Amino acid sequence: MAENSLKGFLDEYKSFWGLLIFGNIENLILASQGAIAHVDPVVLSILSLILVVIWFLIGTFGTRIAIKYENVIEFIGGLAIFILGLQSMLEALGIL
Repeated sequence: MAENSLKGFLDEYKSFWGLLIFGNIENLILASQGAIAHVDPVVLSILSLILVVIWFLIGTFGTRIAIKYENVIEFIGGLAIFILGLQSMLEALGIL
């Protein structure tokens, strides 16, 4: 019985798996940007945890509304990750 409920849960949110994975990658990119900018690691960790909790709450309560716009959300998230990754690489090279 537990398997069926877990399978149903996973199937229901299958379209958001990419967003979940890329959201975690986005946190890693932001953390690397903070490290490059010499931000205090404790402050960076606390802020990162706060943002993870906020994203969790948004994901938990906003999924039913957002499911209609999953393609747009996934595109914007992917674009943001691409831009932030490019920015962090350029900053690491000293170009920006």
